Amino acid sequence: MDLKDIKAIIDLMKKNSISEFELEKEEFKIRLKRGGNGISVGEDGLPVTYTLAQPTAMTTQQIGPATAGTPAATPAPVGAEIKSPMIGTFYRTPSPESASYVEIGTEVGPESVVCIIEAMKVMNEIKAEARGVITEILIDNAKPVEFGQPLFRIRPL
Repeated sequence: MDLKDIKAIIDLMKKNSISEFELEKEEFKIRLKRGGNGISVGEDGLPVTYTLAQPTAMTTQQIGPATAGTPAATPAPVGAEIKSPMIGTFYRTPSPESASYVEIGTEVGPESVVCIIEAMKVMNEIKAEARGVITEILIDNAKPVEFGQPLFRIRPL
């Protein structure tokens, strides 16, 4: 693994808000950790330190108790979800000039491909794994997704 590959991994970590990454391959092991110092061990067994930018502090806004005239919470969405099995970039089409795999109202089966998630330059077809009708597309094309993040909502048949 060369420096270009390590920089690509760091960029992927930043783009997808990944806090920790570890790769072990034959005699090579690297571990990267965001938000502080990540210590990795190179091929020669010596520790190598990478320092990544600290995430900016988030502020929270205090919300008062709900009044009688406003609902306390929004109702939960109806239907099952197709979730991302990995971290990567979500694509609705097999190529830029192709039509989308599915649209709202498309009937899918367990083996139906609904999208592609690109991870480390590998295109992974994601299947519905359930029978139903697509009722909602929750991610915009070419946007990063996290493991377990809902991609589609389907109404079971």
